[in-house]
Amino acid sequence: MLASGLLLVALLACLTAMVLMSVWRQRKLQGKLPPGPTPLPFIGNYLQLNTEQICNSLMKMRERYGPVFTVHLGPRRIVVLCGYDAVKEALLDQAEEFSGRGVQATFTWLFKGYGVAFSNGERAKQLRRFSITTLRDFGVGKRGIEERIQEEAGFLIQAFRGTRGAFIDPTFFLSRTVSNVISSIVFGDRFDYEDKEFLSLLQMMLGSFQFTATSTGQLYEMFNSVMKHLPGPQQQAFKELRGLEDFVAKKVAQNQRTLDPNSPRDFIDSFLIRMQEAAWLPSLVQDVLHTVPVEGKKERGKEKEKKKEKEKKNPNTEFHLKNLLQTTLNLFIAGTETISTTLRWGFLLLMKHPDVEAKIHEEVDRVIGKNRQPKFEDRVKMPYTEAVIHEIQRYGDVIPMSLARRVTKDTKFRDFFLPKGTEVFPMLGSVLRDPKFFSNPRDFNPQHFLDEQGQFKKSDAFVPFSIGKRYCFGEGLARMELFLFLTTILQNFHLKSTQSPQDIDVSPKHVGFATIPPNYTLSFLPR
Repeated sequence: MLASGLLLVALLACLTAMVLMSVWRQRKLQGKLPPGPTPLPFIGNYLQLNTEQICNSLMKMRERYGPVFTVHLGPRRIVVLCGYDAVKEALLDQAEEFSGRGVQATFTWLFKGYGVAFSNGERAKQLRRFSITTLRDFGVGKRGIEERIQEEAGFLIQAFRGTRGAFIDPTFFLSRTVSNVISSIVFGDRFDYEDKEFLSLLQMMLGSFQFTATSTGQLYEMFNSVMKHLPGPQQQAFKELRGLEDFVAKKVAQNQRTLDPNSPRDFIDSFLIRMQEAAWLPSLVQDVLHTVPVEGKKERGKEKEKKKEKEKKNPNTEFHLKNLLQTTLNLFIAGTETISTTLRWGFLLLMKHPDVEAKIHEEVDRVIGKNRQPKFEDRVKMPYTEAVIHEIQRYGDVIPMSLARRVTKDTKFRDFFLPKGTEVFPMLGSVLRDPKFFSNPRDFNPQHFLDEQGQFKKSDAFVPFSIGKRYCFGEGLARMELFLFLTTILQNFHLKSTQSPQDIDVSPKHVGFATIPPNYTLSFLPR
């Protein structure tokens, strides 16, 4: 009895201390951080947030607190930026201060600050610079990658013809095609569409990506310190991410065994060669993941000694095995899911708006015809198609909260003070729906990107790839893929839904880190 009483007193004392600490922290920062709802200890503003509609919850807070406000996702303190003006002022006008990377808890569980997407500081700068240069070396932004996309589009057309007009779920048709483009760069080759390992990888990628958009995924963003130890859907997401990493590790091991420093075959080879130049090339992948056995204790001892000697020469290099694995995986995931998800949004919206599809068909027939493949240069003569693609990206809003940023030093922003390390959510979705730039932001309308003469017009608020120092450097590749895949498909097919246009629901299935379109089937009818 006495023991239970003491335990209760201790528990109350802990809770009281937590409340007092929270109040003290709030008062200390009062008048410095942007305004926002008062958080509770540990759970933060959880009670004011709907994890099923996290973006809508934040937009409602904007109505009360303004375009810049503070919210607590569990114990995480986040400064939220809404609308073009606030996002532009932060990411462009104060680009260096807002160039740090914040947390995306599901992916951070695996990447832990390594790799090009989720790293900070000098590591991020070196890996980003290397990645951009290497992608260019393998044809990104040049005719070489355009030919690769055209070739893959041809395989996709064959696959659609093989369905003979049956109603199909397009998800894996599109992800296989899009993934093969980035795979040819990072792994040096494409996968056969029926390759079971490839299909398994795509399933793992889709599963982990979609988890970040679910209610449970948002709960994990808030309470990952606890939830990572508990059973639940997050454990399946971890399993899928680990499976993807294991696959990349296997590919790296294969490349290490057959590497020719004078003739790089892919991104992995180029990184391995850079590791050699940095005097830090461990001979086997099991140094990190233990995937390849080493025969003999003497050999292991020799390799460790060599490794130590090389590390002494350049202990601070960022070109090491962990960054190779994670950067390759960053490119593989980002180069697959965002574009294939955008195309899925595109097909759904075109079936909802058959008049838009008809106008694209007319433009494709007039500019390209039916007897040659579309070229990326055709887009300058196809303003309507270009406007539709932009509107699909704007309306689909695939990454509505962007990847979290972090201020790299104590920063004054507007009339507020953001301490070094403060996480920031630049709400890209709020920019893509900013009424100052888009007359009917909630409607799908290609006229948002057309002038009075029917010519394509750019918009400063078109930011699906983000802006500033951490913008998506795959933007050029993504633009080329979207144009070539969409025009090639519509050159060859009509899209047919199981429903009449007025009955098609275009409400997202999930909205969290990602915006996931609803499941649907369609038929590709030859033209």
